[in-house]
Amino acid sequence: MFKPISLDYLEWAAGQLGGDEVLVEFRHRSWLDDENRAKTLAFLEERGLTYVIVDAPKTEARNLVPTVVATTSETAYVRFHGRNASTWNKRTGSAAERFDYLYSEQEIEEWVPPLRELAGEADSVFALFNNNGRSAMPATGLEGLEPEEVAGDPAKGEVAQAPANALMLRRALQAAGVPVA
Repeated sequence: MFKPISLDYLEWAAGQLGGDEVLVEFRHRSWLDDENRAKTLAFLEERGLTYVIVDAPKTEARNLVPTVVATTSETAYVRFHGRNASTWNKRTGSAAERFDYLYSEQEIEEWVPPLRELAGEADSVFALFNNNGRSAMPATGLEGLEPEEVAGDPAKGEVAQAPANALMLRRALQAAGVPVA
């Protein structure tokens, strides 16, 4: 939760890491609400801390931050948690159930313009998929796959979500002329 003692703690924690790059992912919407967004991002930028952009369900839950595309250091980092709103705050179940989500081709393509923008602002841009289940093979976006590319078994009609979505994002960025490594 955004409050002075939390800012003090972030500053202290960063100091404990001996100059290593610090990436900060917020888990309470107060950090990035209209009242605190500018202060939060300025705090991180002034200290050279990397803000982690989050893609998650679009709900008003307090433990979900809005997706704010911004950089506060030379690194841009996007974490894709999936958009499974029905299990995000389910009290019974596991983290695997919370992050059980296969992004659609359209949802992946939504990220091409923001990632292009981030690539123009940062030295390095990283995209990490934290969706971790297996899903039915999507109808589009993964044509011509080899099973080892998606850690699933396309012959059985299934695909591991994170590597499949990473490959879909790579293909979408390449098609848009955005350099990928």
